[in-house]
Amino acid sequence: MSLIIQRSKNEEDIIAGCRKKHSRAQQLLYEKYAAKMFAVCRRYIKDPPEAESVMIGGFIKVFEKIFQFNGDGHFEGWVRKIMVNESLIYLRKNRNMYLEVDISNAVHEPDYDLLDNRLEAEDLLEMVQKLPDGYRTVFNLYAIEGFSHKEIAEKLEINVNTSKSQLSRARKLLQKLLLKREQWEKNKMISYEKLLVE
Repeated sequence: MSLIIQRSKNEEDIIAGCRKKHSRAQQLLYEKYAAKMFAVCRRYIKDPPEAESVMIGGFIKVFEKIFQFNGDGHFEGWVRKIMVNESLIYLRKNRNMYLEVDISNAVHEPDYDLLDNRLEAEDLLEMVQKLPDGYRTVFNLYAIEGFSHKEIAEKLEINVNTSKSQLSRARKLLQKLLLKREQWEKNKMISYEKLLVE
């Protein structure tokens, strides 16, 4: 039994147009996926203009290689894979992603219940953006993209243990950021309660 992916006629037409190098089809494809793919690139690259540049380069690669998309799987997933790979190539070329930051061990686990109701996805993404490049890259590949440490090591041309170490440090730093957020929430609640009493 094989899985059949239903694509909208419009998407099939756009892909067919891109294969024929029709500029209008390329524009439609770009408009359809640019926002999502910019977000993918931003998860890896902090600087918005650099992330946009990588995304544009990724779309150029999509247009050059679109004949390689054989229809298996989702087209968006294929485009996303190109964007992730282009982001990783950018990071490898700049080699600043392996800067390490000392993190003291957290002595206190965050109260996730307190944060649960107030912490939005946007807040989490903001915290992930605060991670150093290497930590953020490995965290994204492992926790969001679902790659194994072996796959991450191959993609980034690093040791498997380096991948594990970067992920561990990313988690510790995120935990530290969550603790800061928790303390901020508690202080905010205390201030509010004092106002009510006065």
